[in-house]
Amino acid sequence: MTIFIAIYITLLGLTLGSFLNVVGLRVPAAESLLHPPSQCPKCGMRLTPLDLIPVLSYLLSRGKCRHCGTRVSPMYLFGEAATGLLFLVMYLKFGLTLEGITGMLLVSLAVIITVSDLRYMLIPDKVLLFFAPVFLGLVPFMAEVPLWYHLLGALSGGGVLLLLALFGGMGMGDVKLFALLGWIIGWPNVIVAFLMACALGAAIGGIMQLLGIVQRKQPIPFGPFLALGSLLSYLFGPDIIGAYLSFIG
Repeated sequence: MTIFIAIYITLLGLTLGSFLNVVGLRVPAAESLLHPPSQCPKCGMRLTPLDLIPVLSYLLSRGKCRHCGTRVSPMYLFGEAATGLLFLVMYLKFGLTLEGITGMLLVSLAVIITVSDLRYMLIPDKVLLFFAPVFLGLVPFMAEVPLWYHLLGALSGGGVLLLLALFGGMGMGDVKLFALLGWIIGWPNVIVAFLMACALGAAIGGIMQLLGIVQRKQPIPFGPFLALGSLLSYLFGPDIIGAYLSFIG
């Protein structure tokens, strides 16, 4: 039975990932999520069900519009695949528990934020305001630690980035995002998330500079790294902290 549930969860993630891509692309542009229906941005041809099969349609069309041959952004492929894979990981880690469901919602937020920040350098307030009451309501029921750990996570996560924002090193969207993420993962996992976000951002940013994809001092969206660091901390934060304490002890 477990393998069938795992397959279902993965397919659910792949399918939902397609919608999350749309949310990340349309909400920052103040566009409707329903109208117009999905279409090629170049030729305007409405996409058929054959064009909307998660991951498979992109691979079969070799990343191009079947009608005009325009290359389709790989962001669609990565968003769908990442959502499906991370849904599966959350299920395998936590099962069909409140922690698992919260983890899948965290994945959904991370995918939307990543798409939006990469495309527009913007983390929409509408997205954060949609997810905030959901997580505010869920966390008290799943907390294995005192609730003030989560409150401290929100205050420290948002507070650190607020200090950076005051010196011009961060946007307020990042501040609000990390405050919400800090509430979800709590203290001290928020420290792990921040350090991992900084390390990943520095490493990937350095590689992109070496490859000439970005120029020196060119701003790079930090929201995706905050989201990825928080996902890793949600999954493995206690293990990472335990390993570190054992190492220094």
